[in-house]
Order: sequence, then C-alpha cells, then structure tokens
Amino acid sequence: MKKLIGCGLGVLLICASGVYAQHEGEHGGGQEHVGGGYAPPRGPAPAPRQAKQAAPAQHGAEPARNYKDAEGHPEAPHVHTNGQWVGHDQGRNDPRFHMDHPWAHGHFAGGFGPSHVWHLAGGGPSRFWFNNWYWSVAPFDLSFVADWNWSGDAIVIYEDPDHPGWYLAYNSRLGTYVHVEYLG
Repeated sequence: MKKLIGCGLGVLLICASGVYAQHEGEHGGGQEHVGGGYAPPRGPAPAPRQAKQAAPAQHGAEPARNYKDAEGHPEAPHVHTNGQWVGHDQGRNDPRFHMDHPWAHGHFAGGFGPSHVWHLAGGGPSRFWFNNWYWSVAPFDLSFVADWNWSGDAIVIYEDPDHPGWYLAYNSRLGTYVHVEYLG
C-alpha cells in the first residue's frame, strides 16, 4: 500500500511540475502577465508636459504602432500586472484626442479603479452600457475591442490624466483598455 501511495504521489508531482513549467512558458518566463482578472490599482501616470506625438498621418489615420511588447501579449493597449500601462504614452497634443466639448454629458461619478468592477450589459462599441450608464468607444480605438464580450465582460473605468473628456475602460479578462466617452 505504501508503494502505491508513494508512486501516486510521485506521478502527481511530475504532472504538477509540467503544468507549472507550461504556465511559466505562456508568459515569456518572467514577462509581466496581462489580463486574467487583474485590475490595475490606479490609472496611468500623466505624460510629461513636453511629450508630443507626431501629427497623425493623412486623413486622421493613426500612425502604425506596436503594442505587443512580449510573447503572448495582445496587439492592443494593455496593462501588465505590475501596473505598467503599455500604449498610453501619446502626448497631450495628439489631435485625435481633442474634444470640442469635454464631458458634454457630465462627469462619470460611479467610481473608478479596481474597487468598482462593472459588467458590460449590452450594446457594442458605439454605445454600450452597464448599471444604466452609457458609453462610446473612441473611433481611433475601435480595432482594439473586436474580442470584447459586450454582454458580460468585467471592466474598470479610470480617468484619463492627459486627454480631457476621455476615460479609459479596462477589460480585466483581456488586460486591454480603450478610450471611452461617457454618454450619461
């Protein structure tokens, strides 16, 4: 009986070590993990005052950017589990972020950060909602929400310190975020 228990325990340890090694490999062997339910403790730090980005290409198109900073990370703005906001380095003067009437529908007062997790209740990028608050994804961020579940994903809202009128909607399942406008 002791041999059987010892053999079973050995097999269990071998299997567990294989799973652990596979898990480590998924995230680049020490690279910061993205998504999986993590919500950053705070939003991104404000960009330095002198930070400027080159004007967008013709017809308002976004310049080509690479957000995939490690194997297994998304090709979209995302947040590492160490709180690093990847892709939120656009300067204050980028014309895509300009709003003629910031907060035209008022300021969102439902709560910010990880202590306020909301579940998407319907809609799509142009108009989605949770808890009777309505939002719209910025036109220049539409390509980053193709895999969002508009009737269930958990999101966290953060204030955007650099772009008046915009908020950041962070999808904790995917670890990605986009700029959103509060519609009331």
